Amino acid sequence: MLDINALKFDDRGLIPAVVVDAESGKVLTLAYMNRESLEISMERELSCFYSRSRQTLWLKGETSGNYQHIVSITADCDQDALLVAVKKDGPACHLGTDSCFTNPVFESNANHPFSYQGLMELIKGRRDQKKEGSYTTYLFEKGIDKILKKVGEESTEVIIAAKDGEKSETVYEIADLAYHVMVLMVQMGISLDDIYKELASRHVIDHKVKQEKMKAAGSTD
Repeated sequence: MLDINALKFDDRGLIPAVVVDAESGKVLTLAYMNRESLEISMERELSCFYSRSRQTLWLKGETSGNYQHIVSITADCDQDALLVAVKKDGPACHLGTDSCFTNPVFESNANHPFSYQGLMELIKGRRDQKKEGSYTTYLFEKGIDKILKKVGEESTEVIIAAKDGEKSETVYEIADLAYHVMVLMVQMGISLDDIYKELASRHVIDHKVKQEKMKAAGSTD
């Protein structure tokens, strides 16, 4: 572990801290820490910053309840900036948004990356602002029964493709199934975060079971 004495604070005794969601990697905010706030953050495992405008320390969530539980703090190659990975209890921004970065300045059409969250937002858009000729809008207009029917059909297609040993066809059908499941999620108000948390909870349970099995095996030696 890097000694905090090796960090390069600026002439005001501050170091920038980029805060990201430990689960999604999404950038939440850019804040500043001084040595004291960094030490508090490490001791309490809660993000604590230094307010340049108020010239005082502030523990994120102390008044709003939107605490940020620190998973890790990593310095950059020059040791003059920090990356703080957190699990958050609520919105990161004081405006109530998930992230402070909500004002697009430029977006390339050619280099725009795919993301599951982006696809979810597109699907939500087709539900809320119906577009003529859109297949997604059509599914929402037909309702839950039609959506469930498509999920069932695509599940069958995955099974058939996999049974035939066709990898590329199976990938194609899994993508179709994933899309229709996401439509179902939007219809039912289920977020990607809901699924992530459910899978994460199973990982914890699986890890505990594995440890218990190892202990039991050790006791029989």
